[in-house]
Amino acid sequence: MRLPLPLSELIKLMAGIYIHIPFCKQACYYCDFHFSTSLKYKDELLQALVKEIQLQKGYLDGETIETIYFGGGTPSVLSSDEINLLLGTITNLHTVSSNAEITLEANPDDLDREKLSLLSKTDINRLSIGIQSFFDDDLKWMNRVHKANEAESSVKRAQDTGIENITVDLIYGYPLLNDQKWKQNLEKVFELNVPHVSSYSMTVEPRTALATFIKNKKQPAMDDQQSAAQFLILMDAMQQQGFEHYEISNFCKPGHYSKHNSNYWKGVKYLGIGPSAHSFNGETRQWNIPNNTKYIQALQQASIPSETEILTETDRLNEYIMTSLRTIWGLDLNKLNTIAEAASSQLNIAAQRYFENGWIEQKDQIINLTQTGKLYADHIASELFF
Repeated sequence: MRLPLPLSELIKLMAGIYIHIPFCKQACYYCDFHFSTSLKYKDELLQALVKEIQLQKGYLDGETIETIYFGGGTPSVLSSDEINLLLGTITNLHTVSSNAEITLEANPDDLDREKLSLLSKTDINRLSIGIQSFFDDDLKWMNRVHKANEAESSVKRAQDTGIENITVDLIYGYPLLNDQKWKQNLEKVFELNVPHVSSYSMTVEPRTALATFIKNKKQPAMDDQQSAAQFLILMDAMQQQGFEHYEISNFCKPGHYSKHNSNYWKGVKYLGIGPSAHSFNGETRQWNIPNNTKYIQALQQASIPSETEILTETDRLNEYIMTSLRTIWGLDLNKLNTIAEAASSQLNIAAQRYFENGWIEQKDQIINLTQTGKLYADHIASELFF
């Protein structure tokens, strides 16, 4: 399989900026990201975002910005003027690459022709559309805002507008989704000819509505065997359609991997702006308070409401193991040794059982998960931790 980009080139990638937009029209039952369903303080929060961008201008040490990512929440609730305000603030304070990848997460119901026309006049050049399913009963079960027909039409409208760098999200492994419906969802994505797909197994996070429904016996628990079987269906279908499985949950046509998320997995520096956003500069990790009101109040006083953790050698080893094993580029034993001398020898001892059962494989100094191993990625990584 051809690698999306050689490791030597990935190392050259510059820094990224993530902007968290904490607003949604309604709460999906499974979601545990930070957001509010009230837009009452949207103007105040936008000004706080601008202020934080200004206060954080030195965090990335002047590195060129290669990627900007609007996540959430639902960033497509922003107008084009509001997007331009945030992008303009960034470009005034940072050197942004002329071919920077600038992504906006969007819900299908937001992407009407007028919205897409206005977006095409901003510097947004990549859309991440949260489709999740092409079946109305599934979308209702998730408490999604959009309908199945909006999911399909939003992609087509974006393509008609000239936005072709599109990724869509799909979810599998939940009670309503039998294997036949899952295959139909995948077939619909292939028909739409999108170059990138992110697909996740339904997980039950604490303090979500879904967790409460299951606890109160109003919904059945998720079935791990169903999830594993549908993940295998996903991997086989993507391979047949010429997609590269470059990260556990991400697939792309050659050359269309997400630069921004690839940077996360390769340990590139990034700055997170907004309530609950995280930042990483190689030595420390920083995260903002997940509270809109407190975030706004702090920024009005020119203070960043964040906490910082200094990463120990063990932290950096374990983080590299966790992220690298998820990717097509794999775990580089030489890089592991640059974090801690002789770390590769210790890891090889712990990994022996997974070589023997065929869950991982090694070529030269690179360790990768096999297809079977991808079913147990988190477990394998945790067992290899220092």
